[in-house]
Amino acid sequence: MRVFPIQSFLFFVLIFVTVNATSQEQKSDNKDLDVKVEKKKKKKKKKIKIPEIDLSNWKVTIPEGKGKGGALSVEPPKILDYATNDMLKPYMYNDSTKGTLTFYAYPTSATTANTKYSRSELREQMVPGDNNTNWTFKQGGTLKAKLSVDEVSRDKNGKYHKVIILQIHGRLTNEQKELIGQKDNNAPPILKIYWQNGKVRVKTKKLKYKDVNALGILHKEAWTDDEGFNFEEEVGFGKFQIEIKVTDGKMVVSLNKTEYAVYDDFNMKRWGVFENYFKAGNYFQSRDKGSFAKVSFYELEVKH
Repeated sequence: MRVFPIQSFLFFVLIFVTVNATSQEQKSDNKDLDVKVEKKKKKKKKKIKIPEIDLSNWKVTIPEGKGKGGALSVEPPKILDYATNDMLKPYMYNDSTKGTLTFYAYPTSATTANTKYSRSELREQMVPGDNNTNWTFKQGGTLKAKLSVDEVSRDKNGKYHKVIILQIHGRLTNEQKELIGQKDNNAPPILKIYWQNGKVRVKTKKLKYKDVNALGILHKEAWTDDEGFNFEEEVGFGKFQIEIKVTDGKMVVSLNKTEYAVYDDFNMKRWGVFENYFKAGNYFQSRDKGSFAKVSFYELEVKH
């Protein structure tokens, strides 16, 4: 039997304790490392946002169809399935990242009867599927919208193309149409709101002759454009709010609840002869080759 000196025995004990401690330390470190790696593997799920816009009282017209007056429209209840409608999806769709209802438009041969421009635009229907029930200034109406113009092409001079984002359009009753012998119910738009070079521009109508009689006032030729009004704030490609409030003989348009355009003269009072409906979306104002625009609505609400 071999006998080891006590010094050797203590030396081996010291080495064992040191190695064992180091091993335990490494195990502990590895455990922490595993936890960290596991944490890194967990990725945050992207939130899907769906716009809460009720389309029960809107129809949409898109730049599909054949020729002038041939642009296709989809009314309630079919419009409610826009997200799965193959015809609508290129022009009207959800942006689930921003939570918007987005309208895309570019020049095509398919337009409505009284314009050369294409649109992806909603038209209010107080009675779903019916264009014959509308409202007057005496009845009043309020539209509130939160939106952004996301993309717009430029013309040959480097200026952005114009887009009409909101409207109040006039309409003749069937009796008025027959009275003046007009082939359709179309009347002038009393309000057009443009996105133009990053600013919001408002245009309305005024009478050419303030004393025009009750029959003459029904003709488009009795009305002309006013000089227009530009809000001071530059909205650019950011989000902004528009509110349109109509009462008997008066119309008020506000931007971000800080600037107001007020119309309450005799033109507004005499406009009361017409019916009206709201429009919202992307009425693109260019025929340039390769031009386009994209407009997104976060909120859209109408009350009467």
